[in-house]
Amino acid sequence: MPQPPSKSQASTTPTAPVKPGSFPDAHHDHAKCVRSALARAEQICASRGVRLTDIRRQVFELVWQSHSPVGAYDVLERLSDGVRKAQPPTVYRALDFLLAQGLIHRIESLNAYIGCAEPDVDHDGQFLICRDCGRAAELIDRTIDAAIGKGARAVGFSIEHPTVELEGVCAQCQKLSHRHD
Repeated sequence: MPQPPSKSQASTTPTAPVKPGSFPDAHHDHAKCVRSALARAEQICASRGVRLTDIRRQVFELVWQSHSPVGAYDVLERLSDGVRKAQPPTVYRALDFLLAQGLIHRIESLNAYIGCAEPDVDHDGQFLICRDCGRAAELIDRTIDAAIGKGARAVGFSIEHPTVELEGVCAQCQKLSHRHD
């Protein structure tokens, strides 16, 4: 199976739908965000010679439906709202494909998935998860990657899944909570 490009390869696709490390603001055009993410996914799949089948495309769009992580069974439920009832293995195979291509990420602590802000650049997962609104923002910070790698190597540890998940409160929810204080 084709692998995502190495960290040294430069991105040649348009800018990310949502800037890495940011939460969408009130003026965010999410429909445009989803269209842009889908166009990038199609381009990436075509360049790697892999197929973004109809079911994979539908699952991708459901994961991108918001900037909140979505569980596999939520995807299954939404997918089954259509004419044909989807089965769990179908959804999990589509999610596995999207993960393998670097088009989405799995947030382990939530057992959920979220769209990748930079799918054409190989990177480790770093996520800010708002405990109030449930949205998540992906960071792409090479300094964090390097520090974690250096610390692991110093103790002889081999990292297999370098995902960092930080829970807290986003700026928008902080503003809302101050209004009620």
